[in-house]
Amino acid sequence: MARLLYQGHGSLRVVTDEGVVIYIDPYAGEGYDVPADLILVTHQHFDHNKIDKPVQAADCVVYQNMEAHHDGIYEKVVLNGVEVEATEAYNKNHKKDECVGYLVTVDGKLLYFAGDTSQTEQMKTLAARHIDYAFLPTDGIYNMGIKDAIECAELIQAKHTIPIHMALGKLFSARKAKKFDAPGSMILEPGTEIEL
Repeated sequence: MARLLYQGHGSLRVVTDEGVVIYIDPYAGEGYDVPADLILVTHQHFDHNKIDKPVQAADCVVYQNMEAHHDGIYEKVVLNGVEVEATEAYNKNHKKDECVGYLVTVDGKLLYFAGDTSQTEQMKTLAARHIDYAFLPTDGIYNMGIKDAIECAELIQAKHTIPIHMALGKLFSARKAKKFDAPGSMILEPGTEIEL
């Protein structure tokens, strides 16, 4: 069974049942010592793109927004055995052509890493995808706040929705987490690892 570690801020690590190690937006927290097979970067802001932070396996693939979205096309690829599909991500602080989110399939579970974004047109279609876990930013400064993230969660209808990217310069905000009462809400504190 796959395991997911919330490292804090917008950084996460997933290890599949077969041992494929995926880092999403490496930057914050601990747990970068397990060698990466795949590193996904949603955009090039400094708090998302520290690709040298994880130890990298010899055949590690680094897949960034530039490869995932170009010429108006959101790519769907298989990288080291993991299906990765780029999604829309944008708001007034993040240009549509410079940012993506990712739908990642691991061990039969569909994970949605929204990246830095507010509500997108594509979110209106995601309920049909039957997402198992959605990770939404909630800082309210560079991205949507808690209220808007709850509205997005209602649109997406994931089984579990986890607020991340809550406060600038901090791994986590307990105050904001308490306010996130979206359907299927799940609160993960930094350093928490769960089975998917």
